[in-house]
Amino acid sequence: MANNPLRVLVTGAAGQIGYAIVPMIARGVMLGPDQPVILHMLDIEPAAEALNGVRMELIDAAFPLLKGVVATTDAVEACKGVNIAVMVGGFPRKEGMERKDVMSKNVSIYKAQASALEKHAAPDCKVLVVANPANTNALILKEFAPSIPEKNITCLTRLDHNRALGQISERLKVQVSDVSNVIIWGNHSSTQYPDVNHAKVTTSSGEKPVRELVADDQWLNTEFISTVQQRGAAIIKARKLSSALSAASAACDHINNWVLGTRKGTWVSMGVYSDGSYGIERGLIYSFPVTCEKGEWSIVQGLKIDEFSRAKMDATAKELIEEKALAYSCLG
Repeated sequence: MANNPLRVLVTGAAGQIGYAIVPMIARGVMLGPDQPVILHMLDIEPAAEALNGVRMELIDAAFPLLKGVVATTDAVEACKGVNIAVMVGGFPRKEGMERKDVMSKNVSIYKAQASALEKHAAPDCKVLVVANPANTNALILKEFAPSIPEKNITCLTRLDHNRALGQISERLKVQVSDVSNVIIWGNHSSTQYPDVNHAKVTTSSGEKPVRELVADDQWLNTEFISTVQQRGAAIIKARKLSSALSAASAACDHINNWVLGTRKGTWVSMGVYSDGSYGIERGLIYSFPVTCEKGEWSIVQGLKIDEFSRAKMDATAKELIEEKALAYSCLG
């Protein structure tokens, strides 16, 4: 292992997703089996004791790739020299709370963390925002960390992408690894648009379009979409807890593809800074299909968009424009 360790920050590290993701990172799931890591874990003061418990467990697990652990409640210490930042910490919406109240709490959290990253992270730090509202939290972070290149600030829609792959795989009774090129457009919310118009399945007789194999447009245009959109709520209903395992796994997939590249001929979904592609307002953090190579993502261009898709893509963009306005109003 000649590689120098990479420093990976996880915020909200004592929480559910944090607890699920840190062993994955330490095991090489995120950055590969040859990449040593130093984990930086940040959480709030009331979670300090639990955070120390996670640190103890990481030591007890004796991960060969784990070359150090920083566990702290101080954002400056947590951000020092980090190469990758996975922003899981945020303020969850509680019963009876208005959207603006949640937004206002998260705006202040992300404003403070942006300034710590801006001053102390490695100059090429790659940032993935997981905490909801993920797209808008990422936008706030970009606003207050102007020296971090806009291409380095992303949000997680890979969980939705993976959910869509899973639904197609279940429906067609094929291996999930044989399904590719679904797309999640837009916001990581219930307005997201899971699109299978370009998705394909590798079969014994070559690649076949998902639409052709499913042969049920009614299902693909209604139930499939709403199942993916509402999957998070369905898991909360079943587990009485949110989907931490699948979110942690998707965050590892997101960073893994971003750093190590996507397979030739396939793309993934990432919430990235819009450059105006597909008529989406510039400057929103919007989920697009992307390919990754040499640590850089690029939006897949030239995909044919039908009328049904256009309406769905515009509706989720409209929600993001409203969220952006709400976030800016919280900044006063």
